[in-house]
Amino acid sequence: MVSRTNHRTFPHRRRRVVSFKTIYRWIYAGRLVEGVIQVLRHKGKRQKPEETRGKFAIGKTISDRPKEVRSRETFGHWELDTVVSGRGKSKGCVATLIEHKTRLYTAVFMPDRNALSMEIALGVAISQYPTGTFLTATADRGKEFACYANLETTHSLHVYFADPDSSWQRGSNENANGLLQEFFPKGTDLAGVNDDNLAHSLDLINHRPRKCLGWKTAHKSFAEELSHLV
Repeated sequence: MVSRTNHRTFPHRRRRVVSFKTIYRWIYAGRLVEGVIQVLRHKGKRQKPEETRGKFAIGKTISDRPKEVRSRETFGHWELDTVVSGRGKSKGCVATLIEHKTRLYTAVFMPDRNALSMEIALGVAISQYPTGTFLTATADRGKEFACYANLETTHSLHVYFADPDSSWQRGSNENANGLLQEFFPKGTDLAGVNDDNLAHSLDLINHRPRKCLGWKTAHKSFAEELSHLV
C-alpha cells in the first residue's frame, strides 16, 4: 500500500478521489494508512495459538486454492491478518495485507477486531487499486474474517482459509507483521499510533531492495504489476 506522500505513484481507476483520512473518518471517525514491508528478519519466536479468539468453520480451505498462488507466478494474491495492541491495552489494531508476488505490504487502522471493521478496512484498501489487483486472499479463521462472504460478493475476491495452527501457510504476512512490530513492539497501544508514524514505518520497509525480487523494492515491483492492469 502507499503512504499519502507517494499515493499518486500507482495508477488507479478513474473516479472521484477522496483522501484516505477522509474516507476512514466518514466510516469510523478513524484513520487509514497503507504501506509496504520487507526489512529485517523475524526473531524466530513462534506465536502461541490464541485460545480465546473466536473462530468459524465455513468457507473454502487452502487446499482449494489455485497452485499458482503458492508459486508466486501471478499477481493479485494476498495474505491477510491483524496486528493488535498488547494485552491489557485498548482494542486498537490494524488489518495487514501482503501481495504474494511483489511482497507489497499494507496496513489499515481498525478501531476493533470484529468482522464489520475488517470488512470496511479491506474494502477501503481494495478500492484504491485497479480491477485485477485483488484476485484471492488467504487468511486464518479468526472471527474478524467472518466477513469473507461479503468480500467475495462485493469485490469478486476468492477467500481461502489456512489450516489450523499452520502459520507457515501465510508465511509472508507473518514475517511482515514481525517487521512491523520492529517499529511498534509488542505491548504498544496501537490506538495511540498516528497515521504519519505508521506510514513512515511502512514506507521505509516498502523501499528496501529485496534479494527475492532481484534487488528491486516491493514498491517498484508492485508499481510494475499495476502498470499492466491499467
